[in-house]
Amino acid sequence: MDFEEEFADQHVPPSFDPMKNVVTAKGLNPGLIVLLVIGGLVLAFLVGNYLLYMHAQKTLGPKKKKPVSKKKMKRERLKQGVSAPGE
Repeated sequence: MDFEEEFADQHVPPSFDPMKNVVTAKGLNPGLIVLLVIGGLVLAFLVGNYLLYMHAQKTLGPKKKKPVSKKKMKRERLKQGVSAPGE
């Protein structure tokens, strides 16, 4: 006699039920889908920003310096000991 057929009418405890551990394919978890979508968007944003930054570095060149005001130029000349013109 087969062991399973002999005890088929008896109730099997849940811890020993062989069908309890069978995994059925239900699809992706909704939380995982949200995580993947948000992670993909953040990754695309970061990669896009990096590519734009690299493109701007190549095409724009260095930034222009601000012009120094006459007042600051006068102060610097006085510090160096050179008198400002007109004084």
